[in-house]
Amino acid sequence: MASSSFSSSSDSMKPRYVCIVGVARTPMGDFLGSLSSLSATKLGSIAIQSALKRANVDPSLVQEVFFGNVFFANLGQAPARQAALGAGIPNSVICTTINKVCSSGMKAAMLAAQTIQVGINDIVVAGGMESISNAPKYIAAARRGSGLGHHAIIDGMIKDGLWDVYNDFGMGVCAEICTDQYSITREEQDVMPSRAMSVEFLHRMVVFFPGK
Repeated sequence: MASSSFSSSSDSMKPRYVCIVGVARTPMGDFLGSLSSLSATKLGSIAIQSALKRANVDPSLVQEVFFGNVFFANLGQAPARQAALGAGIPNSVICTTINKVCSSGMKAAMLAAQTIQVGINDIVVAGGMESISNAPKYIAAARRGSGLGHHAIIDGMIKDGLWDVYNDFGMGVCAEICTDQYSITREEQDVMPSRAMSVEFLHRMVVFFPGK
């Protein structure tokens, strides 16, 4: 590219600012509690619909959806698209399900913001959805036939989300390792949840607009 052309186009290459214009979330339910009758995709639809309404954005204006989901066994194909369609977003809109374990919703928000920054999209929906109560248990060996003897029932909640496959221990152990390694006190841990809840886009459904 010639230097003059590069100079004239440099402004258009600058990343755009991103604005969060609507947020919503469902209540936090107990394990097997009052929300356990609702699938993760249904909870996601409710959050998306509410956030769009609060932002005064028509669902038909949404250009892309990024939605985090870890426990997607037994939800059916493409959970993000299910949640989007349930919120009235057209089936022509691109939807992507993100599985990055605990960071799934945050990664969805990052990807949504990046598409606006580089000028691909103007209006994007991002967030995350889970229903641990509905994470199934399954018999892993059943596909090959029962045969003789007992078969173990696998807890999908632990196997697919709460277990570190690299070190073969629960994710809670990872938290303990971090507190010891970085000298994080119990008091500091107690403060963190309230700080996290005050950050509007953390684990929430978010509608993004390009900033001015």
